Amino acid sequence: MHRIVFAFPALEQHLRAVRSTPQSYRPDACGHCGSACLWCHGCYHRKADRSDDGLLNPVPVLRFRCSTCRRTCSRLPLCLCPRRWYDWTVQQQVLLLLLIGASLRRTAAVLGLSYYTVRRWWRWLQMHGVTFAFHLRSRFAGLGRATDTRALWLACFDRMPLCEAMAWLDHDGQDVP
Repeated sequence: MHRIVFAFPALEQHLRAVRSTPQSYRPDACGHCGSACLWCHGCYHRKADRSDDGLLNPVPVLRFRCSTCRRTCSRLPLCLCPRRWYDWTVQQQVLLLLLIGASLRRTAAVLGLSYYTVRRWWRWLQMHGVTFAFHLRSRFAGLGRATDTRALWLACFDRMPLCEAMAWLDHDGQDVP
């Protein structure tokens, strides 16, 4: 089962979809047992609106329950990052600055983030970069021309935003943040 749904790149779109078409989030089958009997099982809320006013918070994330194995799962829109407080656009800005040669401290200062957060994201990319590069190159032939990791990610960001790249990696079964 894919955790990230290839739709709703903005929080406003996600909120409209939760109200009007929640079935668009329903998985085809249970990720644990493969059964197709999944039912909506409420939602949990996240603070995903990082704007100054935070008017869209709390943001609902739909949950589904398998009637066969009784396990639950949730599906996230393209705009929400699993297991991270900051959204994909902020993370992409951090990675872009680091890829073009900015230091960790400078990147943190420019974007108003903690040095430790920036360092953690950078280490995460370095740790998973080879695996992610393999899957992205397998899916997008043009990325195969990149000679190193830096060139690959710069080419990737020219082609698509980080949220879309991570959704493709999630689709390939990779554990994205």
